[in-house]
Amino acid sequence: MKKTKIIQILIILILLSAALYGLWPFSLSENETGSLEVIALDSRQDLRTLRLNFPLDPLLTDGLKVYFLVERKYLDSIQEAGYVFTIETGCFQHKGEKSLRPQAEGTGGLNGAYHSYRELASELKSLATSYPTLARLYVPGQSLENRNIYALKISDNPGLSEDEPGIALLGGHHAREWISVEVPLLIGRYLLENYSREDRVRALVNSAEVWIIPMVNPDGLEYSILNYRLWRKNRRLNQDGSYGVDLNRNYSYEWAYDDIGSSPEPSSAVFRGTGPFSEPETEAIRKLFQNQRISAAISYHSFSQLILYPWGYLDQPTEDEALLQSLAQEMAGLISQVNGRVYQTGRAATSLYLTNGDFADWAYGFFRIPAFTIELPPVDLVQGGFLNSESDIEPIFRENLPAALYLIEWAIASYVSKGARAFPLLRRELEKKHEIMIKDRAGAAFKGKESR
Repeated sequence: MKKTKIIQILIILILLSAALYGLWPFSLSENETGSLEVIALDSRQDLRTLRLNFPLDPLLTDGLKVYFLVERKYLDSIQEAGYVFTIETGCFQHKGEKSLRPQAEGTGGLNGAYHSYRELASELKSLATSYPTLARLYVPGQSLENRNIYALKISDNPGLSEDEPGIALLGGHHAREWISVEVPLLIGRYLLENYSREDRVRALVNSAEVWIIPMVNPDGLEYSILNYRLWRKNRRLNQDGSYGVDLNRNYSYEWAYDDIGSSPEPSSAVFRGTGPFSEPETEAIRKLFQNQRISAAISYHSFSQLILYPWGYLDQPTEDEALLQSLAQEMAGLISQVNGRVYQTGRAATSLYLTNGDFADWAYGFFRIPAFTIELPPVDLVQGGFLNSESDIEPIFRENLPAALYLIEWAIASYVSKGARAFPLLRRELEKKHEIMIKDRAGAAFKGKESR
């Protein structure tokens, strides 16, 4: 009898372990998916109007069909608009490269050569331990599920707050964009490993504070690995039973400017949250920026091969359009010299689509620093979209390294000291004034929704 119970317990533990490590096929409830279906449309149809009028989430294309995630409630409206589509949800769940299950190739840990949260934490701790005079690991905040948001500071005096420019390299705002985690991590590792070997690296590390924040959305990334490959948002349980806030619509600069650049609907892929910085993940980034002298920033995403700069919320140039354009073009030129890949440059609202409450607009809008969104390869859905292979990691890092080094050097050359204490205090005051207006907007939106 005891032997039978032991066997039963062992079976249960094996099944639980399989589920934990993504080896057991999860079935997603409607609350988990927001009642989503995968649909395919013939790529010969003009899809621009469709994408503007319905909250679709583009996935990839096989050259003949374009695949989208869409809420079931919009299917009739899409059909009434004259578009012909097929439902492909089952196909995605069971077939090769289009599978919504994890696609790691098994050459590394839990997520292959890509990093899971625990693997990233271990890697960052190892770097900080291996290079104690050059690196220190900070935790400016935690996620909803109590995972640390890690920030690795690289400098010749990492334990001190020196009067030097800070440069922030961020990744992993969106869970399914695995490659965006690897690029800033590898840049940080490169700086540490080559400090004693390369004069150029040593000079910039001695003159700046480089902040590596590779995984802004650890909860979402873990969910993407273990459950649903194309998950985008964080893991907020919303009031309507859906999950997730788009962290790159949750920053406070022009948050909720309109319902095109973000959505008030919780089930939307671009749901902006109930208010600016409603999510602890974005609050952690705000805390870091408020207390450091960040002078330039890159937020890595995928995909499109673009270097974007503000504004994203409005199709108008900033006062620093010429500078931002020049920096973006220089970085794109450096990237193309490595592997020959071309990254287009431009204002975010013009080059991609309208976004409000995103990181780059916030970083530039409040702190008046060059802030870029770099959309990593591939260039389009035809090439595989979000599903980069493990062999893509090294060449994509290598081509982005010269651009990051260039921006760090620019920040050093253009840095003007405002005093060790004045810089963060001025930023807090500016942000405080703006957020009074944003809170009024959020309150008005909530009242409007209640009255409907």
